[in-house]
Parts: sequence; C-alpha cells; structure tokens
Amino acid sequence: MARFSIIGTLALLLIVISVPDIQAKPKHVFKIASLAPEGSVWVDSFKEFAAEVSEKTNGEVGFRIYPGGIMGDDRAMYRKMRVGQLHGGGFTMAGIADFVPDFRVMAIPFLFQSYAEVDQVSSKLQPLFTKQFNENGLQFIAMTEVGFIYTFSNKSRLTITDLQQAKTWAPSNDPITSEFLNSLGISPVTLSIPDVLSSLQTGLIDTAFNSLYGSIVLQWFTKAPFVTDTPYGYAYGVFIISSKAFSKLSEDQQKIIAQAAKAHFGELIKKTRQSNQESREVLISHGVSFVPTTPDVVKTLEKHRDLIIEKLTGQAFSEEIFQSVTDSLSSHRNAQTDGAK
Repeated sequence: MARFSIIGTLALLLIVISVPDIQAKPKHVFKIASLAPEGSVWVDSFKEFAAEVSEKTNGEVGFRIYPGGIMGDDRAMYRKMRVGQLHGGGFTMAGIADFVPDFRVMAIPFLFQSYAEVDQVSSKLQPLFTKQFNENGLQFIAMTEVGFIYTFSNKSRLTITDLQQAKTWAPSNDPITSEFLNSLGISPVTLSIPDVLSSLQTGLIDTAFNSLYGSIVLQWFTKAPFVTDTPYGYAYGVFIISSKAFSKLSEDQQKIIAQAAKAHFGELIKKTRQSNQESREVLISHGVSFVPTTPDVVKTLEKHRDLIIEKLTGQAFSEEIFQSVTDSLSSHRNAQTDGAK
C-alpha cells in the first residue's frame, strides 16, 4: 500500500510539473534576426516587446531572437525568411531596400535638419511603406532608428580633398551612398555592416558612417576616432514579419502585436535618441575628437546631393515617394517659418 502511495504521489507530481510546461509552450514561435548586438537598446526593447506579446496572448505567441548578425547580414536574413528558416527580422534601410526600393528614400544625404523633420516625413510615408512591404509578402510591424549618422575616420577630414584621400566605406547594395561618394570623386569600398570593424582594423577602409551610439556598440570608434561634427544623413530600419507567418495568427493576436509594437518601438526611438545624445560625452571621454566643418563644405555637399537626387529619382526610388518627402518637408518648414514670425 505504501509503495502504491509513493508511485501515485510521483505520478501526480509529474502531471503537475508537465501541465504548465505544455501550457507555456507557445503555439506560434517567430524566429527573428537582427544585426543589433546583444545588450543594445534595440535588442533590449525587442525583448520587452516580445514579453508583452507573450503575456497578452497567454503565452501562445512567442519570439526567439538571434542578435548580433549571427544569422548573417540583411540579405542573408532575408533569404532565410524566404525559405522559412526565419520568420522576420530587424533590417537596416540598405539591407531591405533591395526588395522595397522606396524604403531607402529617407537616407538621402543631408536631407533632414532635425528629428522633428524626420518624424513629420516618417509619419506621412509609413502608410506607403506598409503597402509596399505587404505587396512583397512582408508585414510592416514598426520603423526603427539608428539616428543621425556622422563621418568617423582615422584622421581629421575637413575638406572634400581630405575625403577624396580616404578609404571610405559604403554599405553593400546602397546606390544612394555609392552614387553620392562617386559624385565627390570618391570610390567607396562596399561592405556589409558585419565586415566594417574588421576592415577598419586591417586598414581596408579608414572612414565609415555611423550614429554616435552605433559607433560605440559596434566599437567602430576605436579605429576611427575622428568625427566630422556635421551629420552626414539619417539612418533607420524596419521590423518586419513574413506575411505568411503573420497570417496564421488570430485577429486578436495580430492586434496585440500591433499595439505592443506601437508602444515599445515608439519608446525605442526615444531611447535611441537619448543614447545618441549621451554617447557624445562617452566618446569624448574615450579620446574621440569632434572636428567642426565649414558652411562652404556643407554647401558643396548639398549641391552634390541635389545632383544625385536628380539622377536617382525614378531609379533608386520612385518619383511618387520622393514627391511625398518633398511635400512633407516643405509643409513642415513653412509651418516653422510662419510660427517664428
């Protein structure tokens, strides 16, 4: 009788232990990759988003993240999505614009003068972006942000001639950056983001572009400690999920993801901007020099920007999307001017 009692008790314990495990296993698990490194604000915010989705779907929807480029660069991530190895990812603008070209339009150099302008244009373009991603079998979940990016180099780069003498990086599959640099007489070295640090270390390149915070988390500043203190442009990305995988969720689960993404990725943009602001002092404390540029150099660079816009509109991005950017920027700047009177 005692033996039976012990066996019965053990069986009961096994049932009690195993039932929560079965219930805790998500019905839908999304494998998500990103170039963002572990411990960065981007990965931390994603984990917070995933935790909320899991909680509000009673554990039925879960996410498994592969950070730090362990699934390869953007193009490798996208290929793995196409064959079902991944269900989504956090993509850079350059990486995903091969498949949704209009998404690269906000990366035109020297386009924005403030984050207020970025926010104005971004809010207007998101419905267009959402539509275009959907047409390519991709569910647009949220915009992400790297922020305003600067020129990092191994020596001070003050003039166009200085830039021409540099060995400058351009992201792979980024016709805007490559065309802009070519217009300045610079032949860039095209590399994927995971290859930049090693290329700075070996001397294959000595100049690259990144946000202040991005240069710290990716450690680029250690080999390029001179920063031209005028933003080169604006960098951003997107969190997408395969439409096929997303469609397997219930309508309520889809709404939970949308609501959680709006909250957490909206907050992420604030965190990213704060991190970039704080990173200036961190970089200075590590011996990084911020080198001022001159208005004449900026004017020259803006003229080259206008030349590449004329050349690339209708090729690298559509006339429709660029017109939307122009209209939105004009509206914002006119309102600012009127408000200042």
